[in-house]
Amino acid sequence: MTIGAIVMMGLSMLVLWGGLATAIVNIVRFKGPQPGDPQRDL
Repeated sequence: MTIGAIVMMGLSMLVLWGGLATAIVNIVRFKGPQPGDPQRDL
């Protein structure tokens, strides 16, 4: 493998794993609507 291919592979792995980590953090932080909150349709 050439140096350019290794750099591109590392960059793509960083983007993919970084996106996965960001998604997991957002899922954990978002708690959704609490059961006590009234949901009214007017």
